[in-house]
Amino acid sequence: MAQRVAVSDGANKKVSRVRVVVRLRPYMGTQDEKDEGSCVRGLDSKNLEIINWRNATETVKYSFDVFHGEQTTQQEVFLSVKPILPHILTGQNASVFAYGPTGAGKTHTMMGTLNQPGVIPRAVREVFKMVNAKNEDEGWVYSISMSYLEIYNEKVLDLLSPGSQDLPIREDKDKNILIPGLTHTTITSFSDFHKHFVPASLNRTTASTKINQRSSRSHAVLLLKVVRTQHAPPHRQQAGKLYLIDLAGSEDNRRTGNQGIRLKESGAINLSLFTLSKVVDSLNSSTVVRVPYRDSKLTRLLQDSLGGSAHSVMITNIAPEYKFYFDTFGALNFASKSKLIVNKPFICETVAVPALPVKRARDGQEAGRSATEPQKKRQRDEKKTKQDGSPILAHLHSPSEPSVMDRLLALEKRVMNGGDKDKPDDSREEIQELKEKQRELESKARLYNQVLDERSAVKQESAFKNSLAPLQSKQSTASRGIKQQAVVQPLQVILPLQTHAVVKKQSVCAKKKEKKLFHQVEPPEGKENFIETGWESQINTSVLDISKHKILQILNSGSLKELKGLQLIGDKKAKLILGWREIHGQFKKLDDLIQVEGMTGKRYPSFMKANILSVMGY
Repeated sequence: MAQRVAVSDGANKKVSRVRVVVRLRPYMGTQDEKDEGSCVRGLDSKNLEIINWRNATETVKYSFDVFHGEQTTQQEVFLSVKPILPHILTGQNASVFAYGPTGAGKTHTMMGTLNQPGVIPRAVREVFKMVNAKNEDEGWVYSISMSYLEIYNEKVLDLLSPGSQDLPIREDKDKNILIPGLTHTTITSFSDFHKHFVPASLNRTTASTKINQRSSRSHAVLLLKVVRTQHAPPHRQQAGKLYLIDLAGSEDNRRTGNQGIRLKESGAINLSLFTLSKVVDSLNSSTVVRVPYRDSKLTRLLQDSLGGSAHSVMITNIAPEYKFYFDTFGALNFASKSKLIVNKPFICETVAVPALPVKRARDGQEAGRSATEPQKKRQRDEKKTKQDGSPILAHLHSPSEPSVMDRLLALEKRVMNGGDKDKPDDSREEIQELKEKQRELESKARLYNQVLDERSAVKQESAFKNSLAPLQSKQSTASRGIKQQAVVQPLQVILPLQTHAVVKKQSVCAKKKEKKLFHQVEPPEGKENFIETGWESQINTSVLDISKHKILQILNSGSLKELKGLQLIGDKKAKLILGWREIHGQFKKLDDLIQVEGMTGKRYPSFMKANILSVMGY
């Protein structure tokens, strides 16, 4: 198991400003037609001046960390980069990239030739030299690997594996930039590096233009990763990265004469460099919230180098000829803004953490959980007892005091054994008091159980009323379309068939006071044969048969609306009746209705009673 640790460079976190080195290449070719000579002139090792294009009699001065004139050697340029290299051996990142217009000498500065090697081969040789100089007694083991890629037309291509496709650029949880699928080759010496680097460099995309015979058509990035591991515990591991970047130069297509695919390449190059300029402007602005790193593959890859966690050096290459004046002027302005960028380097370190006995910890947790379950259950019971408000149960569940029965049994046992020979009368009196107290508690418990039974009966009654409420609302909804027609609920008492019931109209206040569920039905005067039970026997047989025939007729030929007009039949039941009718045909008798889903034997009598009375007009 590993833990990622970020370590500062000292007591306080140090910051590292981007170092800017400007290199002026030698004057190439003959003098200009106007014989104007060079437009740039170096003043000293840090300052230079360029002619002001608005007024040729004036100059614009710039100051940088290092200025290299036309006679500067490759070794002198490398010495400007060398101070940042030791950081990668301590788990920090470093970055060197060459910037400038096309034809200004960027590739020569970074790559060089066999006789005059550039920054890349010199930096790799220096890294191996530092690693070999480290004493093995220090307890660290070093390993070095390399990766080489190019960004061509906004596509990331692996130069060590030429057949690869466009690779994605990702960011891990620690905000480190990485490229999944990129080839990482372990190297053990500079000759091993040279064996892989030279063939891979030939895979880089180049082409000829009017300005440059071998113009780079892509941005090339060499990644050198140094990992050192500690022998002794806690087996610390530090990983540092060195980015060596040769940027393609900005191009003016009017002077380069680009057409077709060359025009498309220059468009992608200029767009990525423009995004790079926006990133620099955003980093120098105090009001901008978002830095547009993701707008380009180049800026996404340079996120550590500009405003990130790397020690960075930017080598700005410029040309002295007047025909490159505006390119040189723009490059100097970009370099002047870049030197204001501040990075925050840190040590990328991994520390091995001993594995914990996860299984034992889980077993302990389960044991603790199971041990506390009875206690939690007892606490819930006590809480419920307090909410019920029963002092009797509270006394019975009290864990601090023994129950009266336990005390009584213990006292009787002690008397039987002759434990209180000196004071037998006191023991008997105490036994008598305890027995009376026990009888009192038992009577209170019976009373409390009776109260609980009454409460449960009240709850059941209220639940029954709530179950009737949807039925009443359904019936009122079914009768909403009828013009002010009162619907009589199933009656508790039945009138003789020959007479009609008179529905007693009650006011709303009277209904609330009496709290009755159904309408009252008052028999007509002079009818003494009115009884409260056996409602079906009190109806004339012929009239009862006619009512049943009408209900059966509605069930067999009624539409969905007519079926819903029946009592205790809603939309769902009406659809079930229609479905049963389509499958089995018509109902031969009313008892067949029990075969319909949802019409149970208990519901059927209520259905018949309600609908017969409704058909009869009660």
